[in-house]
Amino acid sequence: MKKYFAITILALSAVFQANAQSRGIKIGYIDMEYILQNVPDYSEAKSQLEQKAQKWKQEIETKKVEIAKLKDALKTERALLTKELIEERDEEIKFQEDELLAFQQKKFGPDGDLITQKSVLVKPIQDQVFTAVQDIAEAKKFDFVFDKSSDLTMLFAAKRYDISEQVIRVITRAENREQRSKKQVKADEAREALEDAVSDNPALEARKKALEDKKKAREELIALRKAEQEEKKAAQALKRQELLDAKNGKKSGTVPANDKPADGSTPPAESKTTSDTTAVKDAKAEKAAARAQLLADRKAALEEKREKR
Repeated sequence: MKKYFAITILALSAVFQANAQSRGIKIGYIDMEYILQNVPDYSEAKSQLEQKAQKWKQEIETKKVEIAKLKDALKTERALLTKELIEERDEEIKFQEDELLAFQQKKFGPDGDLITQKSVLVKPIQDQVFTAVQDIAEAKKFDFVFDKSSDLTMLFAAKRYDISEQVIRVITRAENREQRSKKQVKADEAREALEDAVSDNPALEARKKALEDKKKAREELIALRKAEQEEKKAAQALKRQELLDAKNGKKSGTVPANDKPADGSTPPAESKTTSDTTAVKDAKAEKAAARAQLLADRKAALEEKREKR
């Protein structure tokens, strides 16, 4: 494998040197494993194959239990059996074990049903991927497209050169083309072209990120202003309630909670109402203080983010 890799690198180096003087080399790559995981047809077929594999595993476990029972029975009855019967039982157990081993190899061996059916499952998707890669490479003028999940080791690969998402879109669009109107197809193609243009141009990508950051900061500022408005409304409501309570106290002649009669006797029942009102005020004041602290923390976090930028 290392020899193959070295030969590939030498060949690419020769091509690079031959073409570097005429124009820049454009290289892209795909992640075949990622593509397969995101293609609906493959995911559905893979699920069915996994169900088959689970069924085979259950059959193997059942067979193992049967063999274990035969061994236990022979161990228990060995003293009562003749030599010929013991040999016959041993041969039966050996036959069952060989049959189990053959079944395991047939289903899960290097050339077993699982590997074979997986290859049959993957090949049509791989053909679609190769066709999509060729179309994308010709349209975008790629000189080389590698498979990140293959044996060719990639020590580093910038994300902007990954065309896996474009391949998935091409395959999915081809599968769903009949289910969508022409207008929808054109709209999707225009949107995908814009996304591809952004991913191909680092400057546009940086600009897009800056716009997204500004939008996020604007949303945070709006949320902060809303919180401030709610805080002001709460404070105004609390003040109105205090004025209303004071006005009602004057009309009813309620004695304040801190005032006591000169003779030191227990205040009338109205003082209890005033005490309850004071407790409500204290609770509202604590709630308002907590909101004010939360608002201050949000302001500090927003200012810290602005300074980092």
